Amino acid sequence: MPTLVHEFAWPDRVVVGTIGLPGARTFYLQVRAGTQIVSIALEKQQSALLAEKIDEILDQLLTVEGNPHSVPTSTPIELVDNDQLEAVQEQFRAGAMSLGWDPTTAQVVIEAYPITDVDADDNDDSLDEDDDDVPEMLLVRMPVGTARAFAKRTREVVGAGRPACPLCGHPIDADGHICTLPEV
Repeated sequence: MPTLVHEFAWPDRVVVGTIGLPGARTFYLQVRAGTQIVSIALEKQQSALLAEKIDEILDQLLTVEGNPHSVPTSTPIELVDNDQLEAVQEQFRAGAMSLGWDPTTAQVVIEAYPITDVDADDNDDSLDEDDDDVPEMLLVRMPVGTARAFAKRTREVVGAGRPACPLCGHPIDADGHICTLPEV
């Protein structure tokens, strides 16, 4: 069965945002082009790592001698996006993700694939297979300025959660915190 690819070559908007309160937030990567919107759920750590790696790619491009691409060192002000997520309908929860650079279009490329359930029952060749279970993926290509803005916003969203305990580093919940200092 062919994979359903949600492809965005030049998206109007690509952001990470959350729904819920700190400590119980769900992170979403949301992409929009025209009226097409796709939202996929991410883990907080996936979001943070995605922002970090995008900045690493862009910073590396700045050091390449003879680089023909104009890579911003900071977020272009006109690309700052602090708006809330648009209507969220979760397409899938991201499992494997890949990140790359396409020099032919000067774009950062994100690929996201859903978490797959691998159980012992998968060896069953039952005839009741669900036809709606089409494999899918998200493919997003974004220009360097948009990628820089995406990384900045994502870092801010990730950092807006629960504060960390200065002693043990674990998150402090709104209803208190029992500090578990590491043994020395």
